Amino acid sequence: MTQPYYLTPEGEEKLKAELAELKGPRREELSQRLRSAIQMGDLSENADYHKAKEDQGFLEGRIKELENILRNAVTIEKAAGQDTVFIGAHVTIQEGSEEPETYHLVGPTEADPRKGRISHESPIGRALMDKKVGDIAEAETPSGKIRFKILNIE
Repeated sequence: MTQPYYLTPEGEEKLKAELAELKGPRREELSQRLRSAIQMGDLSENADYHKAKEDQGFLEGRIKELENILRNAVTIEKAAGQDTVFIGAHVTIQEGSEEPETYHLVGPTEADPRKGRISHESPIGRALMDKKVGDIAEAETPSGKIRFKILNIE
């Protein structure tokens, strides 16, 4: 059985839009490049042709990847009033005397730590799962063990 891909509704729409772009305009653009390169003649020494074929491989690989993700997607619905941390929650935590930080807990496909979106599979994400406001969580990170308190769950 394949693993589910947890996506927010926005993330799912973003991936669907990317897939439509790749299967439509990008694929057409690439086929034009290939036709043009083929018309130049000798393919064995045609750098444009080889580059277009390489790009085609990457494009088709990304299309297959997106189709697989969307086929196995589990859309995260917002669960109002839930008192434990769940995938899709916005969680505010505080480590010691540091400033509080808010993270949006998402699946690995949508994770972007610089934008405050962390995967539920990351060390901090795993430590947060199923905790409640006021709980202390510990996470083993590459820079060592950290402890933080959960201040809010939305």
